[in-house]
Amino acid sequence: MDQIDRNILSVLQLDGQISMARLSDQVGLSLSACHRRVKMMETNGVISGYAARLNRKAVGLEIQVFIEVKLTSQRKDDITSFEAAVKQMPEILECHLISGEFDYLIRLAARNTDAYENLYRNRLSLIPSVAQMKTLLSLSAVKEYRGFHLD
Repeated sequence: MDQIDRNILSVLQLDGQISMARLSDQVGLSLSACHRRVKMMETNGVISGYAARLNRKAVGLEIQVFIEVKLTSQRKDDITSFEAAVKQMPEILECHLISGEFDYLIRLAARNTDAYENLYRNRLSLIPSVAQMKTLLSLSAVKEYRGFHLD
């Protein structure tokens, strides 16, 4: 991957619907060369798909929550059952295995605090092998993910 590919990816991360003609103009390639590079990156899995980025509040998800999770043990069965349960919960946007005091970091969005409390009491607290959960309510996003820095 060269600098032109990184430029293409940077533009596509900000606007996945950009026309190939505009993209080729922005990165300084002919239309056919730009199209060929994009198709190659799709084939090689560098570009894994295209999606609309939604405004969380505009779709009624008023709060964003981060949850630190500590498991009862790090046995393979406990890890496997926890991860399987998390994958079945569409409210969970991300779940990362982390180092440090806690084992996992979860990010989720909910309509409001009542909806989060219901989710916490009736779904999250039932996930297998959880010893402790620490909820962190996001008051505001200073900077949100808009794509990888490729320079």
